[in-house]
Amino acid sequence: MSNDHPFFFTWTAQNTAKAFELTGGEGAWFTTADGGRWLDLGSLSYQVNAGHGRQRIVEAIKRQADQLCLSAPNAVFPAKTELAQRLLAMAGPGFSKVFFTLGGAEANENAIKIARLVTGRLKMIARYRSYHGASMGALALTGDWRRAPLEPLIPGVVHVHDCECERCASGNRPGNVCDREYGREIGRTMKLEGERTTAAVFIEPVPGANGVWIPPPDYWPTVRAACDADGALLVADEVLTGFGRIGKPFGFQHWNVVPDMITIAKGLASGYATIGAVIVHERVAKHFDTNVLACGLTYYAHPTACAAALETMKLYEDEASFETSARLGPVLLRELDAVAAKIAVPAHVRGLGLLAALAPQASPDQWARLNAELATRRLSLHVDGKRGTAIFAPPLCITEEELVRGIRSFGEAAVSAFGARA
Repeated sequence: MSNDHPFFFTWTAQNTAKAFELTGGEGAWFTTADGGRWLDLGSLSYQVNAGHGRQRIVEAIKRQADQLCLSAPNAVFPAKTELAQRLLAMAGPGFSKVFFTLGGAEANENAIKIARLVTGRLKMIARYRSYHGASMGALALTGDWRRAPLEPLIPGVVHVHDCECERCASGNRPGNVCDREYGREIGRTMKLEGERTTAAVFIEPVPGANGVWIPPPDYWPTVRAACDADGALLVADEVLTGFGRIGKPFGFQHWNVVPDMITIAKGLASGYATIGAVIVHERVAKHFDTNVLACGLTYYAHPTACAAALETMKLYEDEASFETSARLGPVLLRELDAVAAKIAVPAHVRGLGLLAALAPQASPDQWARLNAELATRRLSLHVDGKRGTAIFAPPLCITEEELVRGIRSFGEAAVSAFGARA
């Protein structure tokens, strides 16, 4: 099939791209030009935490455009100041500065720069089953298939294994203790690479697009202790997990550990504007009181993006969105467990908050049938047959009735694609 669109589609060969035309949406649903109304169980690209058609965010953008629509990196205006203050309060005690970016990849790029500037070190540690962005530095951190075609990238990145132990793969839930030592591997790697040569460790609280692997309760504290012992910084990549996706404002807060930097995007403005940020702890930020922060962007903290993000933060607060995610998380797992029990192929379920994965041992043909069945039922989620996962990340405004209805409809599609258990 030829592609006659005048632009590129991402992450695909152009002659196999599957395009669809969005026309609008409301809450957990979006509409397409062919008249379809889809239940969005994947928040498009994991960013629509607030939901579709949130007019109050649109109106905030319009008001800001009328008041101030152009800015400069060193400008100060109310939306920028209040947004930064809210983010610092959300991050918790000790965080003192925000560096705004256009998205998640740029947030990680600038966290790399800050880590190298502060520590004077080159190396960084990330995990194999991870995604940190598509720009060259963030892609060097990334552990999945998207890195290899563009190597060599920036030097100094070392990858380690993540929490894909057998117990996780058989349905790990928060509270389980892993009998493997993946958390200690980061400390051992620092020593093997040369003590006090690592600038920072970049990890997602829960790897999202790469399988929703839930760490055991000792993982984050172990990594924090390893960073402290070596003098390396710890960066929590919250681009996907932030803003209630896994039931807390930020995912690392599940494990009572304080990182040195937090990178954010996606749910920050819920996709209504292009904005990201690095939230920086005072123990790192104070370095730049007397040293030059060699980072900058033309569209740093664009006024309309700040307005969109600020209104999104207010919406989360007004609707108790993070609490909704925590409350509906067990419902999502319960319904996916029921699906796993019905299908003919072995399948594992794992998740936290409104982020979960079903991992069936299915063939390529079965995955293709699942995609066809989902399209028939107008269900949108992240299905990846190569990695063997169906990942769910619905908008946080989804109702329990919509969630149950959606997962049960998915279950019907899964039985049709994978067969029914005898």
